Amino acid sequence: MNVPFLQIEMPADAATSAVASEPVATEKTLTVIDLMFSGGIGGQIIMGTMLALSVLMVYLFVDRYLAVQRASKLDDKFMRDIKDFISAGNMQSALNTCERSDTPVARMIAKGIKRIGKPLQDISASIENQGKLEIQQLERNMPYLATIAGGAPMLGFLGTVIGMILSFREMANAGAGVQVDMLAEGIYVALTTTVAGLIVGIIAYFAYNYLVMRVESVIYKMEVNATEFLDLLHEPL
Repeated sequence: MNVPFLQIEMPADAATSAVASEPVATEKTLTVIDLMFSGGIGGQIIMGTMLALSVLMVYLFVDRYLAVQRASKLDDKFMRDIKDFISAGNMQSALNTCERSDTPVARMIAKGIKRIGKPLQDISASIENQGKLEIQQLERNMPYLATIAGGAPMLGFLGTVIGMILSFREMANAGAGVQVDMLAEGIYVALTTTVAGLIVGIIAYFAYNYLVMRVESVIYKMEVNATEFLDLLHEPL
């Protein structure tokens, strides 16, 4: 006896809906912020400190950059005007020219103009003292930038040590059943803090050396103009 087999075919749209209803595994992508602060409390403290150092670094750099930029602006005819006024004996006009310029060079020259009539040695010493004050103002807060350049990588390495300690602690607690996800927190701390410290330190290092180069340029201009002013006083008026 032939027994007929019952065949049931599922409609195409039903099969499609069944497949669509199955959960699809999605890959979670960590953002930069998630990566920075996913290393536990120790990593979060260090990364928060890094963030504060980076903000301070930007502030210090912008502040000193603008100060050096203002100090380096000196009219090319400044010394020519000073020479003409001094040759004519018009000291007040020379002082007014210095006050309008409002640069380290102008303040040095103004200090020298106020000492005209005294021995040249006294005038030179007065200009030199004013120059030291101006240099100190130009370099104000720059040591903090140098400290960030050296301290940020060290702080990052501290995070590396903390991360490794966390990893070994998890390994010790797990015994023979060590799994990769148990070590994730320590690895996050070790890697993210090191990278953050190096990034902040490298940027601060280049920023500091750039400012040093600009300050040295202003100092050279101050020395040249001070020498030119003293040479002017040696000439007969």
